[in-house]
Amino acid sequence: MARGNRKIVPESRQVLQQWKYEIAAEFGLPVGYGATGVGADTEFAGELGALGGGQSSGGGWGHLTARENGSVGGEITKRLIAHAEQNFIL
Repeated sequence: MARGNRKIVPESRQVLQQWKYEIAAEFGLPVGYGATGVGADTEFAGELGALGGGQSSGGGWGHLTARENGSVGGEITKRLIAHAEQNFIL
């Protein structure tokens, strides 16, 4: 039985989307508003409408290599683990 991409905390979806675009910008990957790569700053991407569903009107994630996409996912995982370790109380 496939479990899909269920979110344990549904409210986390927006934060994860924001992290995805911020990390891509840090890595210099051309995604987000306009997807031009030149000056692709995601600081205001939410207000510009680029944080919708992973695809923007000017491009998306499909043109990136698996390695580039994996790097973004790996960095999200690192940050989630670091956050959990900082907030873990016995």
